[in-house]
Amino acid sequence: MTDLTSAAERWEPYDQLLLATGAKPVRPPLEGIDSPNIYDVRNLVNGSHLKRALAEQQPRSAVVIGGGYLGLEMAEALRLRGLKVTMIQRSAQVMSTLDPDMGQRLNRALLDNGIDLRVDETLQGFAQKEGLAVAVITDKQTIPADLIILGLGVAPNSELAKDAGLRLGPRESIKVDARQQTETANIWAAGDCAQSYHLVSRRPVHIALGTVANKQGRIAGMNLGGRPATFPGVVGTAITKFMDTECARTGLNEREIKELGLEYAIGMVEAHTLPRYYPGSAPISVKVLAEKGSARLLGVQIVGGPGSAKRIDTAATALHAGFSLEELLYLDLSYAPPFAGVWDPIVIAARMALKEG
Repeated sequence: MTDLTSAAERWEPYDQLLLATGAKPVRPPLEGIDSPNIYDVRNLVNGSHLKRALAEQQPRSAVVIGGGYLGLEMAEALRLRGLKVTMIQRSAQVMSTLDPDMGQRLNRALLDNGIDLRVDETLQGFAQKEGLAVAVITDKQTIPADLIILGLGVAPNSELAKDAGLRLGPRESIKVDARQQTETANIWAAGDCAQSYHLVSRRPVHIALGTVANKQGRIAGMNLGGRPATFPGVVGTAITKFMDTECARTGLNEREIKELGLEYAIGMVEAHTLPRYYPGSAPISVKVLAEKGSARLLGVQIVGGPGSAKRIDTAATALHAGFSLEELLYLDLSYAPPFAGVWDPIVIAARMALKEG
């Protein structure tokens, strides 16, 4: 280990070792990527530096590279501060964890709120002047910018484990069992550096979210403290928003279902968050995916106005319980006009999927 104060290195013995090295932002080895006005916002320190730069330098234009959760949130924040914002997305839609028909709804929300969205474009480098990045170069064009945000995702920070000879799992996350123990005795791993077990696909996955990391950390700590515990797994639930458009997903999307070789049914509904006559009612689109034959719920996606996305928790709970569409259909959900309609949009979509398969 290295002493961060003196830089001295030494061997440190241990009885039990927990690796909680987290994740690192994806930064491709492109010329100019280390320019001081190119930011990745992975922690509070990075965010503080960016906030100071916005206040002191007063940039007028920004390019956000990547249309995932971080990209959407940063595009919103910069737009609200009055900057001209361009977003570059390598695929045809933002939020690639959604199916294309749902992701396109977010594309429209970005365009409608003044974001210059460039899809199907690949980052190739940066133009520099006097030590600063002044433009983003893609495979199609050069886009001038005063400030650049990298939102290309994260990867497990697993180099230490790899160098130590520990076995790795999906995306080079550290392979662990349900107790968060690696295949090497007395070494544990938890958080964004470690793999999880997906309850729907029934396969190991790597999902870097604070909710997952906290639960894994709790399980590892309990086992280290002598109280046996296991982490049952995840269903891939995530949520975010851009301006007044909310989105959420849980379970598997169509691409993931096809990779498993499953036949599936789709239930799609365009509805409202509240009865149409009630003040504050907003449009909501819900997509339900289920296995044909068994009618096992496989995934749910939501895009809509205020009051839409948090409904995903009902679907996440159903996935944890292994519900079929029929069981989801008869959940005793709450109803009153200020909160929801008699038939919740998720239930309506489940009925449509049930008819199909």
